[in-house]
Amino acid sequence: MSDSRPSTRLPVPRPGSVPEDKVSGETAIAPETAPSESSAAPPPAEDVLLVQAQAGDHLAFARVYSLHKKRIYSLCVRMVGNAAEAEDLTQEIFLQLHRKISTFRGDSAFSTWLHRLAINVVLMRLRKKGLSQISMDEAMEPTPEGGPGRGFGAPDLTLSGSVDRLALERAVSALPAGYRLVFVLHDIEGYDHHEIALMLDCSIGNIKSQLHKARMKLRIAMRTLPRTEERR
Repeated sequence: MSDSRPSTRLPVPRPGSVPEDKVSGETAIAPETAPSESSAAPPPAEDVLLVQAQAGDHLAFARVYSLHKKRIYSLCVRMVGNAAEAEDLTQEIFLQLHRKISTFRGDSAFSTWLHRLAINVVLMRLRKKGLSQISMDEAMEPTPEGGPGRGFGAPDLTLSGSVDRLALERAVSALPAGYRLVFVLHDIEGYDHHEIALMLDCSIGNIKSQLHKARMKLRIAMRTLPRTEERR
């Protein structure tokens, strides 16, 4: 007895009965839209992260922190000469950044703006500790013997491979804070005169003058340090 119920099987097209373009159009995924397990989306650019962080996105702020924390810590440790205190200062700087990031308007590079914030925090700490130092106002004022000056033929300390790095670090840490700051920003952190002038809100001429004086003090210190150590 034959079954009169309609068949529930779907019709299977015979080979060649469906045009290839129909098959590819309905079942194939175009190469440029196919998902790839190995390729991840590139991280957002810093300007995008900043906009997101300013809008209160905590993950975006964490990315900004990870991008800049090493350089800020490096600045702090060279200014205060103590790793634990530098860690504390770095945290304080980024806490202030979290509160003030909405005030960044893009008038300068974000790294310049952040370093200026960091410098203010570091100098405030130095003033509270009452360390012997030159105030930034005094350090940035032109002096009669000011001006970039000449190195009197002495080699630049940062280019001399024979300089004892530990002795140099001790000499840098002994500089007055104003000189030390300009030296660290230019000769160690690699900022140019214009960028440092923006950070410290002073003229390029004053930056060159303070850098020259810092180098002169370091050269004198480096000449006397070995003799002092020999007497010990």
